[in-house]
Formats: sequence, C-alpha cells, structure tokens
Amino acid sequence: MTRQGMLLVYTGEGKGKTTASLGVTLRAIGRGMKVKYFQFIKSPERTYGEQIALRKLGVETVQLGVGFTWTKTPEVHREALAKAWQLVKKELQDETTDLLVLDELNNALAITRFPIEDVLALSEVVEAIQNRPKTMHLVITGRSAHPSILALADLVSTIEATKHYYAEQDVQAMKGLEF
Repeated sequence: MTRQGMLLVYTGEGKGKTTASLGVTLRAIGRGMKVKYFQFIKSPERTYGEQIALRKLGVETVQLGVGFTWTKTPEVHREALAKAWQLVKKELQDETTDLLVLDELNNALAITRFPIEDVLALSEVVEAIQNRPKTMHLVITGRSAHPSILALADLVSTIEATKHYYAEQDVQAMKGLEF
C-alpha cells in the first residue's frame, strides 16, 4: 500500500504549535522515517531546546530566520526569507524525505510590517506544497495561517490561548519551556 502524504497545519494564538509539530516528528522518527525540520523565524544565532534534541536524534534541523520582525531591519528579514524560501522550495521536492516540518511558515507568510510577496510569494508556496512528492508528509506551524494554506490542509488544529503566564504574571520566556 502506498502512503499518501498529509498536510498538517497547527495555527492559532495559543502556545503549543511548535510543540505539536515536535510530537509528530518524534512519532515519525520512532517509525524510522526521514525527517527534516526547518524554522522560518528562529535565528541560528540562538540555541533552542528542540534544536539540540532533534540533532541528537539525527534530524536535520535548520534555523532560517533572524528573529522577530521588530529585532532587525526589513532588509535583513527579507534577505533571510528569500534564502529560506529557496532552500525550502528544493526540500519540498526531495522524494527521500518522509516528513518535512516548516515551523513558523505561517508567521512568515503573515508578515505585514514590510513587503514579502517578492521574496516569499504565497502563490509559489501553495504551488510547491501541491507539487511535493505524493508520499511526503508536511507540517506547517505558526499563527495566522493563510486561508489558502488552510484550504490545502488535511488537518488543521487551531490552538487557543486561554491563559498564559506571559500576560497574566509578566513572566519572561523560560529555557526548556519556550526555547
């Protein structure tokens, strides 16, 4: 029986989208699948707990971004997004990959602080998703998933924020919980 690749989208304002993608990743690794994990916003200048763990498990893990949109100039972000998309577009054609995770792609596509359509065109993303190998599972995470991405998805989970210590208790991001 030939496997059909699924598109899973984790979106919403709540905490847990990346965590959900990591759960799928662990299951796939446990089943001997080849997994690649790409993060669109997180910067290679920082270290993240999931990055450390996934590399220990032999998963190719790449941080493609330069951080939050307000931490660098639009030009720096645009350049990172352009490079990220060129790399990921090739990865979306790799027939040897069983599971490809595009963490925070939704966030990247939702940027409005500066123009991105010329470096990360939604139409190109949709086309690349549709034309990926038929057996490749794809996970896309991030807030504000575009309706075009949602329409393609086989599964959409919207994670709501009911309560979070950032807002209620003014607690900063904690190592091991957020990064």
